[in-house]
Amino acid sequence: MKARVLAIFMALATAALGFSACENMNTNSNANANRNMNANAATPAATATASPEQTRGNYTEREAQEEREKAKGNKETIGDTLDDAWIHTKIVAKLIANSTTPERKINVDVVKNVVTLRGTVDSAEEKVAAEKVAKETDGVTKVLNQLKVAPAAKATPKPSGKTKPNY
Repeated sequence: MKARVLAIFMALATAALGFSACENMNTNSNANANRNMNANAATPAATATASPEQTRGNYTEREAQEEREKAKGNKETIGDTLDDAWIHTKIVAKLIANSTTPERKINVDVVKNVVTLRGTVDSAEEKVAAEKVAKETDGVTKVLNQLKVAPAAKATPKPSGKTKPNY
């Protein structure tokens, strides 16, 4: 009788251990945060590396490298200095925040503290506003505004496919 009870007890203990091993008891918040970040990784967004409270003094080479990678993906150029990456970061952040400037249409190149704005905007006001944003950014020595103005094409009504009878 003791052997039977012992065997049943061992079977129950083994089953309980097996079930508890399968349960995810991960309470590490970093693991959960990484899981959430990976879920959003396929949807790139136009974001700036620097936060508004970040200063040039605490901008790191790692952040500069991340900014260079983003810029490369957008066909933009950033020079090798930390200042060039910082300037690019700040200008892109300002363009995103400014409702007058269509950041996604403007390429920002920064080499040796000289900013080149490229792309097409809808109005002369957008061109002027983008140049102003770049010129007012600390560290910028010169701005080359190569933006082209081409008003957005208005949608034209499509023919319905029906023809009018000729009388």
